[in-house]
Amino acid sequence: MSVWAGWILCVSRYRLVPTPAQDAALLQQCAHARFVWNLALEQWSMWRPGRRSSAPRFVEQARQLTEARADNGWLRAGSQMVQQQALRDFNQAVTQFFAGTHRRATWRKAGQHEGFRVVGPQASRTEKLSRKWGRVLVPKVGWIKFRLSRRLPEAKSYRVTRDAAGRWHIAFAVAPEPIPAPGTGDVVGVDRGVIVSAALSTGELLSCPGLTRGEKTRLLRLQRRFARAHRGSNRRAKTKTAIARLKARETDRRKNWIEQTSTDLARRFDVIRVENLRIRNMTRSAKGTVAVPGKNVRQKAALNRGILANGWGQLVERLENKAAGRVEKVAAAATSQTCSRCGTTDKKARESQAAFRCRSCGYAANADVNAAINIAAGRAVTARGADAVLSAMKREPQLATSA
Repeated sequence: MSVWAGWILCVSRYRLVPTPAQDAALLQQCAHARFVWNLALEQWSMWRPGRRSSAPRFVEQARQLTEARADNGWLRAGSQMVQQQALRDFNQAVTQFFAGTHRRATWRKAGQHEGFRVVGPQASRTEKLSRKWGRVLVPKVGWIKFRLSRRLPEAKSYRVTRDAAGRWHIAFAVAPEPIPAPGTGDVVGVDRGVIVSAALSTGELLSCPGLTRGEKTRLLRLQRRFARAHRGSNRRAKTKTAIARLKARETDRRKNWIEQTSTDLARRFDVIRVENLRIRNMTRSAKGTVAVPGKNVRQKAALNRGILANGWGQLVERLENKAAGRVEKVAAAATSQTCSRCGTTDKKARESQAAFRCRSCGYAANADVNAAINIAAGRAVTARGADAVLSAMKREPQLATSA
């Protein structure tokens, strides 16, 4: 889930280029939206089950916002629509939490959650200046230029955000049109991994690009410099920004790879099958508690970083958006331990991270490709059944002897 509740899937995202004065005005709008969100969260957190009075909902909070704007000039200087949308976002976050589809709403922090949403007629105030540039009229800020990297969509809302690297973006909320199926009847299995980001049942091995060796060396040097810097110093702030820029570069490359890969798969195959993985549970920390400390904590942390760096969840999410109704999730049990030729399940068949050799039929292949073939065939669903058959075959001689 996005950190902003109620965000419709945004596929049209552009780079904003504000002036220094506009940059300060945008930050002020973000501060107002963040203040309203945190105030609503504080009201909601004070309510406990059993109390007679319930926490105020959107209508009551909107009335209180009007009174607060009348009494506080600094809040009145911001856009009322932006502040009301923060309340709507919070109301939807609470609704989704009680529905069990999302986690509990959290506090918004300066430097981490910088953004606000604009809806209604004001969201359509955009103009195309040239082939590469456009501009948008942001309430209380004015006209801001942005890079026109793709066709400008017709949207009824947009969100302005600022990342940790200091870059401003505008994302128009539009419902993406799904990619039509090719109609060939082809089925592909996708096995996600850490070394190989995505292995296809066709034998293709896809890797998500990350930082180069030089960039990783520079990142490590910056992290060490950041650890030595004093809190609140200018050197610490500059180093933090430099680290954020490198991280943003890695994130941009991952998102670009996910978009290209998901589009290619949606255009080439009618059915796309992936493992049904609970990534949130898989990437939990193994540190445990003080009383019961965890084991192999550093190794598990490295595995968690590898899973997140390869964008497992984002890839499937984009596939479900682009190939709507054509993505099937297969049980992940024993996909990497089952032979795709004879169906035998053997834990020792996977000799290494990349090598698979069946001890029953002698079939040898790349381990990830073998798992992808099983996923494409849906054999992971019958993996336990195969184990039961093998166990029964092993018990047959013993039953015959006892008889």
